[in-house]
Amino acid sequence: MPFCWYSPVMGTTNEKIINAVVVGDVMLDSWLHGSAKRLAQEAPVPVMSLESTENAPGGAANTAANLVALGARVHLIGVTGDDEPGEELRQALRLLGVETDLLTVPGRRTSHKRRLVTEGQLIARFDDEDQDPLPEEAERELLRRVAAVAPAADVVVACDYGGGVFTPAVRGALAGLPLLVVDAHAVAPWRECRPNAVLPNYAEVVRLLDEEDGEPDRLGFLMARSDRVLELTGADMVVTTLDGEGTLLHRAGMPPYRTYAQPAPQHMATGAGDTYTAAFALWLAGGATPEEAAQAGQAAAAVVVRRPGTAVCTRHDLLRALRRREGALQTPERLAELLDEHRRGGEKVVFTNGCFDVLHRGHVTYLEQAGQLGDVLVVAVNSDAGVARLKGAGRPVNSCEDRMSVLAALHGVDYVVEFDEDTPERLIRMIRPELYVKGGDYTPEMLPETPLVRALGGEVRVLDYLPDRSTTAIIGRMRSLPENA
Repeated sequence: MPFCWYSPVMGTTNEKIINAVVVGDVMLDSWLHGSAKRLAQEAPVPVMSLESTENAPGGAANTAANLVALGARVHLIGVTGDDEPGEELRQALRLLGVETDLLTVPGRRTSHKRRLVTEGQLIARFDDEDQDPLPEEAERELLRRVAAVAPAADVVVACDYGGGVFTPAVRGALAGLPLLVVDAHAVAPWRECRPNAVLPNYAEVVRLLDEEDGEPDRLGFLMARSDRVLELTGADMVVTTLDGEGTLLHRAGMPPYRTYAQPAPQHMATGAGDTYTAAFALWLAGGATPEEAAQAGQAAAAVVVRRPGTAVCTRHDLLRALRRREGALQTPERLAELLDEHRRGGEKVVFTNGCFDVLHRGHVTYLEQAGQLGDVLVVAVNSDAGVARLKGAGRPVNSCEDRMSVLAALHGVDYVVEFDEDTPERLIRMIRPELYVKGGDYTPEMLPETPLVRALGGEVRVLDYLPDRSTTAIIGRMRSLPENA
């Protein structure tokens, strides 16, 4: 499936095959999970019983994995040792569909980061890294591989974490490319390459400026030095990342542009910077503005910080996250326009409807299942008058505005729309869902909407509700309680 970028500003979706080359320091991330129920006799430290190990690409390899998940065609160039972590990294990348061009250097160790986790808590991390510069023969081979693919790429991403790959000659080989995005711990050495964008974090910018840290207002500190940061990096644009405070996009002659983050525990943010870089670079290559690319990067990072381990953000994850920024509550007319855009991006629309008065676990489970059947989940909600006609006096308990707001807050729901008729047939004609879903003890033939959905080329599916979970039963139990209970 081709890369597809969505503009929350224009409300449009655009498709393009993006060829991306990632060059840089690859590593293997290992998450060791277990239980710790006692302290060691040797020292007051927990004794952990190892139960499982999860391996994932890290560093430049994680950036490449995210680019593939977002829909790019990726070529990864890096260096590993002739060792077990190197082979495990290659295997993990193959499973994710990343085209690898990893140079094996005998005697060199593959960078390997291990994290110990018990009951969701990170208790230790230990790293095995080889940061020596590349041998001359390995450098020549790496330069040959870069020269073979980088000039024809739509975007080249350089991931420089001090692992020895970026010798002056390798950096020089990336100068003058049409679109070069650099994620580096030390950005000053890249100045002569004149990159299109660099993405340092706050601490790396402070070191670049050669100033003391400890500034309480980090945003103000960076905004006051925006021109200086651009000058020192030699880049057209600089994105400074501020963890839970979001990012600042610096461009010459323009005020810094801020994105806002969703705070997360630090150990949940592993690899979020790689994900940001991937989405930002891909959106730029797809023709988005730098501001749109920054928003895409922030939204992608917000996806992975909610997931354990070293995670990736898929194309579907990111488009859903960006749609939610525009707003889930839509009018029927605007919804029809938005869904046409999604279809042009190859996405499948799932539609369901109901009163959803007093939302309960059965509703949530059913909506989660419905959302997994396609790419875009639309929930149509009966108006207050419609609920009263269907359910009788005293209903709804909650207003339509409240019911729609609660539904819109569910992670798997993309759009929520109101309808006043007894059936959603008018909406179905407008939005033409590929799949119509209902929950309950029905067959498709029992649903009045089935003939219309099928006439429009759609499919009808009935999902089971959880037993003993219904709004009517809940309201009945509430009304049976003593008044002073």
